[in-house]
Amino acid sequence: MTYEGAYSGVGPFLNDLGVSAALVGFIAGFGEMLGASLRYFSGKIADRTRAYWPIVIAGYAMNILAVPGLAFVHSWQAAAVLIAIERTGKAIRGPARDVLLSEATAVVGHGKGFGIHAAMDQTGAIAGPLIVAWMVARSHMFGPAFLVLGAPAILTMVSLFLAKYFRPDKGHPPKPKADAPLTRVFWIYVMASGLLACGFIDFTLLGYHFEHTGLFAPATIPLLYAASNAIVGLTALICGHLFDRYGIPVLVFGVLATMVTLPLGFLGGATGGVIAVLCGGAGMGVQDATLRSGIAQVVSMHKRGHAFGAFNGVFGVMWFIGSTIMGLLYNSGLILGLVAFGLAFQIAAAIVFAWLKRPLATAAIT
Repeated sequence: MTYEGAYSGVGPFLNDLGVSAALVGFIAGFGEMLGASLRYFSGKIADRTRAYWPIVIAGYAMNILAVPGLAFVHSWQAAAVLIAIERTGKAIRGPARDVLLSEATAVVGHGKGFGIHAAMDQTGAIAGPLIVAWMVARSHMFGPAFLVLGAPAILTMVSLFLAKYFRPDKGHPPKPKADAPLTRVFWIYVMASGLLACGFIDFTLLGYHFEHTGLFAPATIPLLYAASNAIVGLTALICGHLFDRYGIPVLVFGVLATMVTLPLGFLGGATGGVIAVLCGGAGMGVQDATLRSGIAQVVSMHKRGHAFGAFNGVFGVMWFIGSTIMGLLYNSGLILGLVAFGLAFQIAAAIVFAWLKRPLATAAIT
């Protein structure tokens, strides 16, 4: 609720602060790069210390500072700093949280478990943007909405302490007997994920486009984001089950669904914009349920913090590069170039993922 609610309004909020499309793309991409690249180090620290619960709690605590703080800023520089802080908190908690999830999902199936996690995550991601839309419709400003989002950030901390209290024996894997390196198949998988991230359109830039062109009213944009998140949760729940049964082809299908977002979002008018948001949500739902599941299937428990951190690090850096380039293309009026750039990288990702079907099955941990 907290960070997705804020995310739904950051693009229009930056537009109100007088930021150009190129700078929006840079800020959004830099935040994602920071939030993901730092995971490489936080993942290694999590594996080395095995202090998964404290790391997760510290990462979520940063939401309480960053998101409500946006209500008090009046410059894009201050907003960018708070966005970076929020992304840093996500970087700190991400790998350790995914290790805890992978431990639990081993019982029910990684695809199913991560699909359930994504569905619950998106339940909050629907509620957050709806709160923002309601607050913006009432006050015609984004500041009060960011302030209200501090409440679910506090409730998150309460939930974490309850989870740790009731399951104190979880999240403490034994020390490994040997420090085996991550495999070649894993790094090819990470490379394919990076190609996908580079061609993925950030909703911040898409939301900027919607307001900049007047396709949708400011209060409508968070509603579109909420609808997208609803599709993410539903798709993740379904495709998580399918991934456990059919494997990597499910992810390839998700990449193909995501590709529709670019041409419809920037060239299809209002109707195309709605369809683009929904298709983007469907593609993201497939990714949420499958990308981490694939890693959990081929990486042993004691190396997963490092693996998830490396995966997210590459994903974030490539997201930053792609988002920045697409922002520059948009700012230069090269909309067709923006669409072609994103589609080229997504097609390349789909090809590599399709090739990985047999290597992943061979490398799976039994």
